[in-house]
Amino acid sequence: MSHLNYNHLYYFWMTQKKGSVTAAADALFLTPQTVTGQIRLLEQRLGGRLFKRKGRRLEASELGQLVFQYADRMFSLSYEMLDIVNYRKENQLLFDVGVADALSKRLASRVLLSAIPTDGSIHLRCFESTHEMLLEQLSEHKLDMILSDCPVDSAQHAGLLSKKLGECGISFFCKTPLPQKPFPACLNERKLLIPGRRTAMGRQLTRWFEEKALRPQILGEFDDAALMKAFGLFNQGIFVAPSIYKHEILVEGDVALIGETQDLKEEYYVIFAERMIQHPAVKMICDSDYTALFSGEEDITAVSAVGTAPIAC
Repeated sequence: MSHLNYNHLYYFWMTQKKGSVTAAADALFLTPQTVTGQIRLLEQRLGGRLFKRKGRRLEASELGQLVFQYADRMFSLSYEMLDIVNYRKENQLLFDVGVADALSKRLASRVLLSAIPTDGSIHLRCFESTHEMLLEQLSEHKLDMILSDCPVDSAQHAGLLSKKLGECGISFFCKTPLPQKPFPACLNERKLLIPGRRTAMGRQLTRWFEEKALRPQILGEFDDAALMKAFGLFNQGIFVAPSIYKHEILVEGDVALIGETQDLKEEYYVIFAERMIQHPAVKMICDSDYTALFSGEEDITAVSAVGTAPIAC
């Protein structure tokens, strides 16, 4: 076979990855007409159709599936090569981490800084977004690792792995005056500020309310844990936070602890591409034992093991 235009192959690969020409065009900063034209040129070169239409969607043909398998291996390997080259820019290893906005920023920073040495050999760059958006960026090799509140479904995201780092119970707080009934019945007395229902904790809370026959009024839902806490400190609503730093919350104003439970758990997972286990920071986090941190035995505000103070939320 004579020369193959790899740009054409790349546009086809991106279209199959994204599920549509429009989505691929957005990712490539091209017009859909340009992408369609390039794929047609590739089909002419290969002598067959790469897509077939099923309803309003495109599906890879038998030829398309075969070509995609090879293209996926090729471009995944090229991304891996770029990752390795980029790690060593300016004699530093870049470490691009996505942090799910539903997570406690104190805990997230404590976990990350435990893997960052003080000699400047690793350059940490953090990005915050939803679990779903971060997974998409990780799949596109735009991130090295994710900290999230739920694991990855490897059946839907081939090549991605996850490991549970730890979990902790949940506490409920509010400003005075306090509810009169005992916990958890008191949750029906005041409006609640809770994590968004698309977050793992939001879904847990919804099920827990049903199990406890509670009918609380929801004042607001927040994907961002720090924003929810800020609203709670300036509002009469009840808000939730991980129990391991309840003592810090209690000194931040006229706030009281009204109850805590181990029935609800905030879980922390690290998610990464299989090839990234070679990255020293990823390996350090995966090999570390965070039992003391999540049990509350280790002061979450203490200086980390590598001598760097964590970032407060």
